[in-house]
Amino acid sequence: MKAMRIIALLGLGLTVSACATIDTPTRNAPFEELPTTAVTVPAGYLTEPAVTPQPLVQSAAVVAPQATRAVAAPVQPQLVQSPVRISSVIVRVPRSLKVSEANRYLPGGDIVWREDPIGDRHAQVQKIFETAFLRTAEQLNGPVPIQVDVQVRKFHALTEKARYTVGGVHAITFDLAIKDEATGQLLTPIRTIRADLDAFGGQQALQAEARGLTQKVRITGHLSEVLRQELTNPSGYQNASLGLIQVLNQM
Repeated sequence: MKAMRIIALLGLGLTVSACATIDTPTRNAPFEELPTTAVTVPAGYLTEPAVTPQPLVQSAAVVAPQATRAVAAPVQPQLVQSPVRISSVIVRVPRSLKVSEANRYLPGGDIVWREDPIGDRHAQVQKIFETAFLRTAEQLNGPVPIQVDVQVRKFHALTEKARYTVGGVHAITFDLAIKDEATGQLLTPIRTIRADLDAFGGQQALQAEARGLTQKVRITGHLSEVLRQELTNPSGYQNASLGLIQVLNQM
């Protein structure tokens, strides 16, 4: 499957040249198709801020409450060799994903996020993914324009209890679809990506925060690197092995 994905991308380039509680997870829902009509933006969905010298901005067209489209700048510094370049990013965080605000070591549900004020957690997670993947778009300058279409299945950062004691694992799972920018056709089969990240706890977490390495900063950088590897590495991204807590997070 990975070989077919890489062959397809390279061929096109040449032609153009923390969970077992009563909070039941819903992350196994199938990849959602976008509706054909536009709807209004719900509270909490913000446009991307301008980034100098070349801003990365969201398109004004909103295709679904849980899926907005962000348009990437054509070329940015720190370029990486790739058969593709990212022209647009769509991030879906289905409203069917259950949010947990329980302050436990391993809360249930699908979304656990505490580093933004209490509010629309779906929108907050969406913004993290958009920021991360638009950052990846700055690095790629291949000949084939693509659309990156993502559906989040799970986003577990740390609760307050875990963050300031034992730490744990940022457990993140999403579906990745790579599409032709002009036609919207899939260039590769949809791939489910597990992108777990070691999560700091206790004194290590406090020291990291003092250096500006918040959970959001680390997760955003990590997701950007995950997508870069998916688009440039023949074997794709390989999830790290992070021990028992990682296993418990998959239950």
